[in-house]
Order: sequence, then structure tokens, then C-alpha cells
Amino acid sequence: MRLSAPRVPPLKDADLSPDQAEALQPVRNGTMGVLNIFRTLAHAPKALTRFNDWGGYILSRRNDLPAREREILILRVGYLCKSGYEFTQHTRIGLQSGLTDAEIEQIKRGADAGWSAADAVLVKAADELVGDHFITDATWAELGRHYSDKQRMDVVFTVGQYTQVSMILNSFGVQLDEGQTLDPELKGY
Repeated sequence: MRLSAPRVPPLKDADLSPDQAEALQPVRNGTMGVLNIFRTLAHAPKALTRFNDWGGYILSRRNDLPAREREILILRVGYLCKSGYEFTQHTRIGLQSGLTDAEIEQIKRGADAGWSAADAVLVKAADELVGDHFITDATWAELGRHYSDKQRMDVVFTVGQYTQVSMILNSFGVQLDEGQTLDPELKGY
């Protein structure tokens, strides 16, 4: 975690304006409850509403990437951006989406950590997008051997969304939710 305390504190239910309460309503119906990220973003309720719309696309079946492959991208972005909150939240989601504990460790090691060709190119694409905001021709072509054009677009959409999410979490100082444990490799960032 980059900050040990929030710069923008998560709002408590008693402190919500009507607009903030309305913006949080969709996440109240979810299985995870109202996480600190949402309570923090509720300071800007209109932004939270739009954030949830786009994030809903990324995490839905409208994103043509299978959930496991999507989570490889999200976890790699969280790790590269040193976003302890993001990596922690999506470790759980990644495991639910078919990743193993060993694969989550591989995500931290990069594209040469023993992945299949299809998984390795996802990690490489995330590295290129986070590092240079561009997928090289060689990586784009390799993605095309394993994924459709729509899936390649969803690679870029997913990495872009979670780069933004990591910047938000890191800069606002969103702290882990109750009961969560930070990956030791992300302590001190």
C-alpha cells in the first residue's frame, strides 16, 4: 500500500447525501457489500455512477474475454501499478474465476514465468500497455493467434480500466476492507 491512511476517507452511511446514497445503491445489492473503493468514490456521486457503468462492462459477459483471462490482466495491472487494494480484491476474484494460487504468484513474475502462449501474451500485453500505453505489432499479432479482434479490444479496455482504478486507489489512499490481508510484496509501496 502506498499510503497508510486515506487521503479521501470512505463515507459512512450516516454521512451520505441523497445523491451519494443513490450512487451507492447498485453496489449495496451486490454480494461484496459496499467496499471502501465505492465509499471513497461516493464523494463524487456522478463519477461513481459512470465508473460503475464502465466497470460493469469490463466485469460482465459483454467483455468477450473469459473471466480467468480477464483476471490475469487485472492482477498484472494491479501488481505493476503497486496497487495493494486492487491486487488484494482481485486475488479473491481471480481464484473464483479459475486461477490457482500458483498462477497468481506467476502473474507477479511476468510473461516468462511458465505460462501457456495464450496466457503469456496477455501478461505481455498488460506490461506493454502499462509501461508504454501501446501494444507492439508483435504482441498484437501474437494476441491474434489466440484471441478475436473483439477480445483484443477488451484486453485494451480491461487494462485501461484497471490502470485508472489503480491510480485512483493509490492516490486517494483507499485502504483494504475489513478482514483482508495485503500481499507481502506490495507492502511499503
